[in-house]
Amino acid sequence: MNLNDLKNIIENNLENKNEEFKRLFHGRGNFYEHYNYLTIDSIDRVFFVSFFDEAEKEELLIKFLVDIGKENSFETFVVQRRYLEKAPSEVIFGSLNDNLKAIENKLQYSISFSNRNIGIFPDMKIGREYIRDISRDKNVLNLFSYTCAFSVVAIAGGARQVVNVDMAKGALTTGRVNHHLNDLDTKKVKFLPYNILKSWSRIKKDAPYDIIIIDPPSFQKGSFAATKDYEKIIKRLDQLAADDCIVLSCLNAPELDTTFIKELFAKNAPEFKYERRLSNLDSFPTNNDEKSLKNLIFKRNKNA
Repeated sequence: MNLNDLKNIIENNLENKNEEFKRLFHGRGNFYEHYNYLTIDSIDRVFFVSFFDEAEKEELLIKFLVDIGKENSFETFVVQRRYLEKAPSEVIFGSLNDNLKAIENKLQYSISFSNRNIGIFPDMKIGREYIRDISRDKNVLNLFSYTCAFSVVAIAGGARQVVNVDMAKGALTTGRVNHHLNDLDTKKVKFLPYNILKSWSRIKKDAPYDIIIIDPPSFQKGSFAATKDYEKIIKRLDQLAADDCIVLSCLNAPELDTTFIKELFAKNAPEFKYERRLSNLDSFPTNNDEKSLKNLIFKRNKNA
């Protein structure tokens, strides 16, 4: 794959460009030879390039991408070097303001290029669409809520209540902002700044939940490791779930496959039956589906 191939992929994905957040090039799935370190996004008028590893001839590649950004009328070009400590972002041309937003299905989310993760994960779009579609009149528990994007779509979909739990207070503050950006009623929303694994008694106060979303980091030093801690959550589902509860179980650890989650449910929550895996976006191609994002749906059947 050469630079002209890269340009063609980007420009094909820029057809019908609008303000919606869109992945233009996804190298992280190892689908494109020699570009596994690179992702490129269109975020309204921002052209956002991320390097996950130091690339040979990086500056030449940036100059090449600058031309593409300008040709396609982007106002701002941002490069993030995630291989460096704190993953600094650099504005190559244009400028950034304090009120940047990503738009997905006409809903708005506050973002910041001063953080390693800008505030929303675009690969989870289909998962958010699924939750929006099933949330009407439901009591929803959003574990590892981060900036509460699942909460936004659930309330927009008519949820009766959403309980967001995340130990990062700053992320929950952004979550409040995200609800206000979309004129959503936060009287229906709770923001709990707790370590989930140490706060079950508080989380149970709003049970039973009709929908439970489990979307943890694969590893967060000192607080969560999927290999040993995911099981602890699944063991608690019986105390949290309504009789016909639906669980969206998410996992984005390339070293763990769908079987890992299915076996945890079969062993620790056998009443929850596996229904299906949500598809991933076509804009996130991969050469190994089991190493990509895994969104698995389980439904409780107390009579099973």
